[in-house]
Amino acid sequence: MSLPPVLYHFFPTPLPYARTLALQEQLHAIQLARRKTSSHQDYLLLLQHRPVYTTGRRQIATSPEVQAEEERLKRIGADFVTTQRGGQLTYHGPGQIVGYPLLDLGRNRPVIHSRDYICRMQKMLELHLLEEHGIETMRTEHTGVFLNPHSKVASIGVQVRHRLTSHGFSLNVTEEPKAWFDRVVACGLDDVRAGCIADATKKNPDTVTVDGEIPSLLERFSRLYERDVQRIDLNEDDEVGSLIRNLEMEARDAGAWLKAPLGQ
Repeated sequence: MSLPPVLYHFFPTPLPYARTLALQEQLHAIQLARRKTSSHQDYLLLLQHRPVYTTGRRQIATSPEVQAEEERLKRIGADFVTTQRGGQLTYHGPGQIVGYPLLDLGRNRPVIHSRDYICRMQKMLELHLLEEHGIETMRTEHTGVFLNPHSKVASIGVQVRHRLTSHGFSLNVTEEPKAWFDRVVACGLDDVRAGCIADATKKNPDTVTVDGEIPSLLERFSRLYERDVQRIDLNEDDEVGSLIRNLEMEARDAGAWLKAPLGQ
C-alpha cells in the first residue's frame, strides 16, 4: 500500500458526544491546515459514547417536534445532540462501537467518491460480521447493515467537506444499546428494531465484547479501504496527542453512566 497509514486510536472509556464531535472538528481543521504542505495525516477514531441520541441534517433542530423529542429523551437520562451528518435520529452508547474515519478521499487515485466511500464502509461491516461471527446479513433499500428486514445491527451516517470525511458508523455489539433504541424510531424506520452481535453470533455470546471486536474490525477496515492502519503515537504529534489525552481525561472524570433508560 503506497499511501501513508491511517492512524487509529481506541478510547477505552465511553466519551461524551458533544466533546467528541468537537474533537472531530479540531482534527478536521488540523488536516486542512497541514494539507497545504502535504503533511496531513488520516485518522480513525474508535470508541463508545455515553448514552446519547443524535439527529442528522435532515431534521431541523428548532422544529417543535425535534424540541419535544429532545426534552423527552433527556428525561430518560440521555444526552441529545444535533449534527450535520447524514441520516436521521439514532442512538449511541456503551455496548456499541462507533467509528469515525477522518480521511482525505483525494489521496486515492482515482479519487474515492462519497458513494464509493459509504459502500466500502457497509461492506467492511458486513465482512466483519460474516468472517468473525458467521453472521449472514441482508441488503435492503436502506443504508446500514440488517440481520433481517426488521433487525438492524449497524448504521452509517457520514459528512464529507473539502474531500475530508467525518462522522462514520456504529455497530451494536452487546445487548445494552437495545433498551435505548426501543425508546425511539431510529433512522425513521418504524418497523425496524435494533439487533446486536451478541444475539446473532455463532460464538459464545458471553465472550462478545467491544474491546474484542477492535482488532478484527481494523483488519477489515485496512482491507476495504486499501490502507495500512497504525496506532497513533500520542507523543509524536503534540497537538493531536494533547487533544486525545484531554478528551480521555474528561471521559474518566465524568464518572458512571446510566446502564438503562430511566423508567425501565
